Parts: sequence; structure tokens; C-alpha cells
Amino acid sequence: MKVLAIIPARGGSKGVRDKNIREVAGQPLITYAVEAALQSKRITRTIVSTDSPKIAAVAKSAGAEIMMRPVTLAEDHSPIKEVIEYVLHELKSANAEEFDLIVLLQPTSPIRTGQNIDEVITMFEEDAVDCVISVVPMDDIHPARMYTTDREQWMKPFLDSGETLQRQELPVVYYRNGCIYAVRTEAFFKEKTLMVRRKKAYMMKREHLANIDDERDLIIADVLVKMWKAGTL
Repeated sequence: MKVLAIIPARGGSKGVRDKNIREVAGQPLITYAVEAALQSKRITRTIVSTDSPKIAAVAKSAGAEIMMRPVTLAEDHSPIKEVIEYVLHELKSANAEEFDLIVLLQPTSPIRTGQNIDEVITMFEEDAVDCVISVVPMDDIHPARMYTTDREQWMKPFLDSGETLQRQELPVVYYRNGCIYAVRTEAFFKEKTLMVRRKKAYMMKREHLANIDDERDLIIADVLVKMWKAGTL
């Protein structure tokens, strides 16, 4: 299979200024995604999609190919679907290059390896699956312990059952850790989404959850990534 890795990295982050190039455990955040893609033995081509010259320079120095995207695709609410479509369109227009599989690697979830990516790609060869998403098991953070409230703050359980169960009695639930989203190109265009219907989970360790949206997440990720690098996570 021809596999395209896309690393989306816009420059206008609100929660953390210059988030994609902030240092985590001693290196710019985006370089973790680039390194994982380049470590993969199955990825055909790796492209960083950005609107920021600063991000482009850091990613290029790490070994990635850069594709600048229009400002209209780098706003707060720009759909990732349109970013992917733009990259695929540009590649096809430039040299008629097409890919069987798209692998999206978010810079904000740095704890992944090339081996993780290759194991995800292998899942497509072993089964008629259209999409694979990396997930981690959640224990105490469980929908059975979540609530909605009305205007007067009266609580309503998010689930109809399980509110009083012990953690060990609750069914296992899984959370997308943001590390790897992989989808067949044909299914992506057919369903117009990265989250297509026929999808399977790629299980990762719960400790491999580091999704950076704000400064607090950045502090936590710095600790986790240092432990991961040291082989103690």
C-alpha cells in the first residue's frame, strides 16, 4: 500500500501560543510526530501541513516535507477533513500521486513510535477495516461517573446505569488519545470524514495519553514524555 502521513500544524493556537513548536522534554513538539513518521517502515511520504513559516522551518529541519496551506484552512474551526482534501488534491495535481491509506499524526499527542504506526497499517492488511484509531483504556474517568446539569445545577447521570458501581464492576471504555488516525482514502472520500463507520481500535497503554490543549497539559506532557524517553512509562 502507498501510505501518506499528514501532520497538521497550524500556527494560530489560542490555548498555548506557538504550541506546535513549544519544547516538550527538550525538543519542539512537532518533531515527535515527524520522527515517528520517519521511523515507520510502512509510510511512503510524510507531509507537514501548516500556514506558519516558523513551524515549517522547525519541521523541515526535523526531516519533514512541507506543504503550506491557505489561511482559510488554518482558522480555529477549519475542518481537518478539508485540510486532508487539500493535501491530497495538491499531490494529485502536481504529479498525479495517489495513496491507498492516510495516516494523520497530531503533533499535540507526542507519545507514539514508528512501530505503533506500522502496527496500525498492518491491521488494514489483516482485516477489511476502513479506519483504525489509537485509543487508551480509561478506568476511574468513566462515563458512569459523569453528569449533565440543568440551570439550577441539578445533576443527571450521563448514563442510565452504573452510577453506584465500583470501578472494577464498570465495563471498560476507551478514549481516543490522538496519536494515530488511519483511514483508507477511498472510504475517506466516500463518507467525507476521517471517522468512517467501519473502524477498529488500536490499543495503547493508558500511560500513553498526553494530549496538549493548554498550558496545564503542556506541563503534564513534559513529565510524561521525559519518562517515556527514559523507558519508565
